[in-house]
Amino acid sequence: MLAGGPLARAAEAGAQTVPEPTAAPADSAPGLRVELITLGPGPLVWERFGHNALRVVDPASGLDVAYNWGMFSFDEPGFLGRLLKGTMMYWMAPFDSEGMLAAYRGADRSIWIQELALTDAQKVELRDILATNALPQNAYYRYDYYRDNCSTRVRDALDRVTGGRVRAVLQGAPTGTSYRWHTRRLLQDMPSMYTGIQLVLSGRADREIDRWEEAFLPVKLMEAVREVRVLDDAGVERPLVASEREDYRSLAVSEPAAPPRAWPWFLGLGLALAAVLAALASVGAGWSRALTALLGGAWGAAAGIAGVVLIGAWLFTDHVFWYPNWNLLQTNPLGLALAALLLPLLARGRPSSAATVLAMAIGALSLLGLLVHLVTAQRNGDILALTVPLNLGVAGALLRARRSGEPLAGS
Repeated sequence: MLAGGPLARAAEAGAQTVPEPTAAPADSAPGLRVELITLGPGPLVWERFGHNALRVVDPASGLDVAYNWGMFSFDEPGFLGRLLKGTMMYWMAPFDSEGMLAAYRGADRSIWIQELALTDAQKVELRDILATNALPQNAYYRYDYYRDNCSTRVRDALDRVTGGRVRAVLQGAPTGTSYRWHTRRLLQDMPSMYTGIQLVLSGRADREIDRWEEAFLPVKLMEAVREVRVLDDAGVERPLVASEREDYRSLAVSEPAAPPRAWPWFLGLGLALAAVLAALASVGAGWSRALTALLGGAWGAAAGIAGVVLIGAWLFTDHVFWYPNWNLLQTNPLGLALAALLLPLLARGRPSSAATVLAMAIGALSLLGLLVHLVTAQRNGDILALTVPLNLGVAGALLRARRSGEPLAGS
């Protein structure tokens, strides 16, 4: 989806000039062919969800163009600000089909091609819709990673020219999945990104989606159109997919079938860090108590920054799937205050009552979050498994250090 990498190489191969849309009759485009091109995941985070495009081949004009709605560029003015605010602008662009396919083969991305059994009139209509969308004044759109992306735009275009037949098959059809479920599935081998996305996603990402919504994923759309049936020129119902072929199979990246069972790993890490805190606090030596303050303060600062991000997303951005977010009970700005109270303890006696009480309050909020998890739709078990032991571990370590009366960093 990046305006670079494979697509940059495709552009170098020569993007075709798209003719202005016309109101030509259906029989004016003999041999016109439309294909759905689906691309498997790539190694970069924005490539993990796959990609797709609509290909139009018109032998009469020599046109062979793949229309792609996944264009963005890091060099666009204001890119970072729009990314943070959730107001990303993507655009649609036509590419020379063979150049694009060659670029994605070179990038080791799986490719599937489905020829669509549209009527002559539908092919001409779709050709003109795509050409109109590719005009500079129409190309840009407000991107939403789940609800309005490269794949939903393809879905909507096909639904339009088939008279709503795609929606009729997919809308309301259960999947047993959610936006979070698919996100966890596709990011599971990227631990830091997986954890970060798990933290910021709210319960809105946990609602079960139907197959129409699931078509935000290109591979799911490819699978879904196999079940759509349309009327041919003679009025006979037939499958929308006339033929299908695998053009290239990736040797490196494939789509996992299901999300990982990750919470035991998160719980193990949380318990291990909590055990380290408890062990350090129990030693009683100056160096161990200093390490207790450093580790507890580092966690407080990290959790506090995460909390500021979550509150900022809620109040100031359009990242609608980020709020309201119960992970605020696990990572909240109180952690920054705790970190500030712990830093002075590196040079003087036992933890202050303020630091200890604050750590206990953070631990209590964390336990409250565990109870909230049982009665809300937000599926944040991985985050709870990590943060609850850590928050309680910091509180327990400071309480023990407070009661011992020994200095944190004495000589």
